[in-house]
Amino acid sequence: MSVTVRPLTGAEISAAIADLAKLRIAVFAAWPYLYDGDPSYEADYLREFIAAPDAVLVAAFDGPRIVGAATASPMVAQKAEFRAPFEARGIATEALFYFGESVLLPGYRGQGIGHAFFDHREAQARACGATAATFAAVIRPDDHPARPADYVPLDGFWAKRGYAPVPGFVTQLAWQEHGEAAESPKPMQYWMRTL
Repeated sequence: MSVTVRPLTGAEISAAIADLAKLRIAVFAAWPYLYDGDPSYEADYLREFIAAPDAVLVAAFDGPRIVGAATASPMVAQKAEFRAPFEARGIATEALFYFGESVLLPGYRGQGIGHAFFDHREAQARACGATAATFAAVIRPDDHPARPADYVPLDGFWAKRGYAPVPGFVTQLAWQEHGEAAESPKPMQYWMRTL
């Protein structure tokens, strides 16, 4: 299988919003996010994220089909709850780049696409003068009843890329997961590396 990974620009982004929204819903429906997604919300989220100055949206294509995507933008463009753990400790968010989702359909995993997503996002961060990159991952207990027996966390992959969890840097993000009647806050652990 031949997959091309590249940043989307201009009209390409607008044209891909609906497909990207479906992709996010499909991937985040699984463990550990268990997200009960809404296409309209997703489309609005993506438009807002990529509207930030210097934001990048990287897509993986199998022919014309988008099978994966990753986003990044300056931390100063993120919502207050994402900036809060850094600002509370006096860390200048102007020097940080925030990596949003990295989603890839299961059949395409293990082929280096995740590394390509990080390569493109880190290159954009450096080009914009960022000195560090960060992202947040949901915290789930090991004994959660929905955790698959064969689940392998991405911690090892992230560590190989030079990222490490930052002790005490946890934020809350609300979403509705399967079986919930409404959104509820979920703890998100920050990982970070120097660029």
